Amino acid sequence: MRPINAGSEPPTRSLTAEQAWRATAERAGSCVLFFDFDGTLAPVRDDPTTVEPAPKALAAISALTEVVQRVAIVSARPVEFLRERFASTPGVDIYGLYGLEHQLASGEIITEEAALPFVPTMAELADRARAALPDGTLVEYKRLSVALHYRTAPHLAEQVEAWGREQAERLGLRVQVGRMVLELKPPVDRDKGMVIDEAVRDAGCAWYFGDDVSDIKAFAALRAREAADPDFFGVCVAVANPETGDEVSTAADLDIESPEALGDFLTEALHRLT
Repeated sequence: MRPINAGSEPPTRSLTAEQAWRATAERAGSCVLFFDFDGTLAPVRDDPTTVEPAPKALAAISALTEVVQRVAIVSARPVEFLRERFASTPGVDIYGLYGLEHQLASGEIITEEAALPFVPTMAELADRARAALPDGTLVEYKRLSVALHYRTAPHLAEQVEAWGREQAERLGLRVQVGRMVLELKPPVDRDKGMVIDEAVRDAGCAWYFGDDVSDIKAFAALRAREAADPDFFGVCVAVANPETGDEVSTAADLDIESPEALGDFLTEALHRLT
C-alpha cells in the first residue's frame, strides 16, 4: 500500500494510512466505510457468478460494523447476489446496480421506480446478446441491466463494445464501461457518486474503496463533501489493477495492491480504531 501524492486531477493530497486512520479514530462513531465489490473486496474471476469476497476482508468488515457508524457495499451487482455473499454480516448495508437497488436494514429491497419499466427491455436484450455475440462473450443479465463480459476473449473487445453501443442507442440505454466489460443500463440518473453524496450528508467521516472507473464518481462525491464541510474527513482508496492503468489510482489518496491485501489493511485498521 502506498500514499498517492498531490498533483493529479482531481486534486489529491499527500496522505499516509497512519494519518488517515488517526483522523478516522477521532470520528469513528460518525464514520461510514463504503466498498465496491468486484476487484475490491473480491478478486475478479472469468465467471462472475463464482466470485466470493476475500475471507480476511469479509471477517474484518464484520468486525468493523461494531466500530464505525455504518458499513456499506456499493456495487454494480444486484442486491440479491450481494446479500448472499454477505449473509454472515447482517450489519452491512447494500446498494446494488449502481444504486438502482438498496437493501434496507429490514431486509426489504427498494428499487428506483424510474428503472422498473426497463425490466422487459433488459430481458429481451440479454436474449438478443446471447444470440448475436460470438462464443467467448459472457452475457450477465441483472434484471435492470445487462453486462457484456469479454474477459476470456479480450480480442472480442472491439466487436462486443460496438454491438453494445449500437443496442444502447437503439433502446435509449446508458453505457457503463468497466474492466473487460461493457454494461447497458436504464437512462436513470443514478450512479455511485450520487449514492455516496446522499449517504454522507449526516456523516463526519467516510472512506470509499474501489478499483474501477465507475468508482471515481464516488471519490468525487467525497471530495465535494470535504469542500462543503471543513469538519468532514474523507479518504479515497484505490485497489490497484493493470486493467484500469493508473486512472483510478491517481484519483485516490491511498493505493492497495489487491483484495487480499485489502483484507490485511482492514484487519490492521480494526486494531487502530479499537
